[in-house]
Amino acid sequence: MGGLFWRSALRGLRCGPRAPGPSLLVRHGSGGPSWTRERTLVAVKPDGVQRRLVGDVIQRFERRGFTLVGMKMLQVWEGYNVVRASRAMIGHTDSAEAAPGTIRGDFSVHISRNVIHASDSVEGAQREIQLWFQSSELVSWADGGQHSSIHPA
Repeated sequence: MGGLFWRSALRGLRCGPRAPGPSLLVRHGSGGPSWTRERTLVAVKPDGVQRRLVGDVIQRFERRGFTLVGMKMLQVWEGYNVVRASRAMIGHTDSAEAAPGTIRGDFSVHISRNVIHASDSVEGAQREIQLWFQSSELVSWADGGQHSSIHPA
């Protein structure tokens, strides 16, 4: 998983989705207020994988109450305000400015080795998720996980 892979992956993130797909916003259907559950793409970068931080990153998202709905060494997390909250959890891009307690504040060693990528907006997340995942590869926990490639209907 060398530099060529990540350069290609990042180039793909800038080029947009591979094909139009369904909306990646999930509406909560409780009959109460219409809450929008967002999805965001998170990637533990090669330096984070090498340093065996994948589990720590996953644990922090789980502790915040977000639901892992897709993973291919990339993670798609879903929850209320997940984009903004994940950016706060991750911290400033520059490790020298990242607050202690954030993922980058705790684990990053340099701006070029800052451990993690996360979508910076709902629209960016939609583009990035569609680039890497088919809708059938994402779990819909609202239906008990019954509509996914993990548990075919």
